[in-house]
Amino acid sequence: MENYAIFTDSTGDLTPEQAEKHQITVLPMGFCVGERSYRHYPDEREMSMREFYALLRMGMPASTNAVSPALWEDAFDKALSAGQDVLAITFSSALSCTWANAESAARIVRERYPERRVEVIDSLCASMGQGMLCLMADSMRMRNVPLEDAVSQLNLNKLHVSHWFTVADLGHLRRGGRISRTTALVGTALGVKPMLHVDNEGRLVGVDKARGRRRAIAGLVERMAETIVDPEKQTAYITHADCQPDAEYLAELIRQRIPVQEVVIQYVGPIAGAHAGPSTLALFFIGKER
Repeated sequence: MENYAIFTDSTGDLTPEQAEKHQITVLPMGFCVGERSYRHYPDEREMSMREFYALLRMGMPASTNAVSPALWEDAFDKALSAGQDVLAITFSSALSCTWANAESAARIVRERYPERRVEVIDSLCASMGQGMLCLMADSMRMRNVPLEDAVSQLNLNKLHVSHWFTVADLGHLRRGGRISRTTALVGTALGVKPMLHVDNEGRLVGVDKARGRRRAIAGLVERMAETIVDPEKQTAYITHADCQPDAEYLAELIRQRIPVQEVVIQYVGPIAGAHAGPSTLALFFIGKER
């Protein structure tokens, strides 16, 4: 195995088991619910995701903050002082300053360890899109792909990581400035559920609308069928904001139509969930394009 440590932030929604199995260090992002501050770790040690979404459903406001440069620097320093190179894969720079903070820390430690390599990749992804890039990185590390080549491959592949999702409550997108107040009010009254994705610039953009939740979920499968490549070799990831039955319904639709190798269901963490809201449902896979 190549001798580089892989780091990411907790927006990537890796489970504790995934992080441990693939030897990926996950730095906690911060979030606030009401007036209290927390950090999100994969093991949910400060607040469980079920509790988080229960509070959001009660109307509690939530916000998030990035991993600080100091936390990145400390994590990098530990790996570098142990003789390892560093590869960090961060939340999209279009949605957070986490990448900028990691790059700032990297500039400092590069001067401290001029003999070592420190690479920071702006994933232009969120949730398990970012998590998938981390898993790809470990796969290459295990196959002894040198760090320089791994970085090149990840930068090529990241624009093929497809993110498709739908939300249940338009109010969270309105509060985050993603849609207008009028659009949210009209959409809610008509039962409209938007379909969104993360574009090539790493931004959250609306793509389509569906009348009703089931049609929106079916629309995610349609998008997947149109763009997925080599499904027999792929694991599709579904993340959900505390709506397990909807996630299982989406998984069943995929299995009926698209011959993927596996479908994995897990939670959307509080970082993405704070902005998208409870009952958000997201689908991730490798496509011809995003």
